[in-house]
Amino acid sequence: MTARRYLDTRLAAYQEWYDRKAIRTKAMYLRMRTVSVVGAALVPVLLNIGMPYAREIATALSLVVTGSVSLESVYRYREQWKNYRSTEQLLGHERIYYEARVGPYTGLDDTAAFRLLVARVEKAIANENSATLNVMTLGGQVGNDLAAGDQSPPDAVAAPAAAEA
Repeated sequence: MTARRYLDTRLAAYQEWYDRKAIRTKAMYLRMRTVSVVGAALVPVLLNIGMPYAREIATALSLVVTGSVSLESVYRYREQWKNYRSTEQLLGHERIYYEARVGPYTGLDDTAAFRLLVARVEKAIANENSATLNVMTLGGQVGNDLAAGDQSPPDAVAAPAAAEA
């Protein structure tokens, strides 16, 4: 595999995948937090006003807040978002360092620089996979996420396409 092909296919695909996942998990985290905070703030207000069915609404809202907080502790969207975003950023930095031949790539010939790039990128991907697996295992989500689709990193999707090329 050439350096250009690696950069344009594998590295670019992973950066895009991590970016999409970071955006989605951040959005879910912020939704869950918003529901929890706003709902929790409304419960005492509802209990102290003389509105009909205020107690029933407050009870239902308390259940929604409890559900939201519980689901966030299971899915751990915040941790996933941080893992995905930091890995996406790391891959972008590695690409820039490699192309500009700065940092660990300073003074290396093309072959040595490419080998170092691949080693560093693959290690970053493996580290993120391990971190996400740990977060999801703690949350009990490994099996559910595999069944949900769009959970596989790009090489599971890109491998058949690369084999055809």
